[in-house]
Amino acid sequence: MTSLTVLIVDDEPLARARLARQLQKLDDCEMLGEAGDAEAALQQVRELAPDLVLLDIEMPGRSGLELAGALSALAAPPAIIFCTAHDEFAVPAFATAAVGYLLKPVAVEQLAAAVDKARRLSKPQLKAAAASDVQAETTGRRQIKAVSRRGVELVPVESVRCFVADSKYVVAHHSGGETILDESLKELENEFGERFVRVHRNALVAVAYIAGLRRDGGNYRVLLDGIDERPQVSRRLLPGVRSLIEEMV
Repeated sequence: MTSLTVLIVDDEPLARARLARQLQKLDDCEMLGEAGDAEAALQQVRELAPDLVLLDIEMPGRSGLELAGALSALAAPPAIIFCTAHDEFAVPAFATAAVGYLLKPVAVEQLAAAVDKARRLSKPQLKAAAASDVQAETTGRRQIKAVSRRGVELVPVESVRCFVADSKYVVAHHSGGETILDESLKELENEFGERFVRVHRNALVAVAYIAGLRRDGGNYRVLLDGIDERPQVSRRLLPGVRSLIEEMV
């Protein structure tokens, strides 16, 4: 297997040293160098042409996000994995076509998974991914990003069977399990209203996966292909849901 060349960019020497130690534990990775700010990093990328950049976001001068934008404009951009102590930058980070977003302190297992993903992307593919992200801004998201202490999870919209509001969170039930989102049900309905229908004040279901209705005592629940979750249908919305199911038959 060809060795993956890596540049570490972080304004904190201790953070760079920790990432370097974690990198040494991974097979087929070669650290080319390190930089403490965006200008030095950009120069090293041009001179060394690394396959991958491990990049902090908050740095003096140009931020990691600004540097990522400059790198994505190169003819052969490196893959980028953000390594940061802050989770609020996930959405703008992925707009730069980053392949990973890890929260400090970075665990070696998380780094290994992100590096494996970067290894599967060639530099031409990374350039195409950047162009695809620009297009997605005008055509709507194909993936929903969720941030937790484990890192960032990307949930394909086409895999979601339903969104259910639970207390102050919204849970996406999808083919891979359940994911807590930091978005309101109303925001999701406004964005994906053509693909999801509201069946209750706390639930949206994917029209494509509706399998029928089932009576549960005095209530009705929607049956969905692929998951066990059965969102309740409110009395007010029941006639519309019935009509929709009849049209699908």
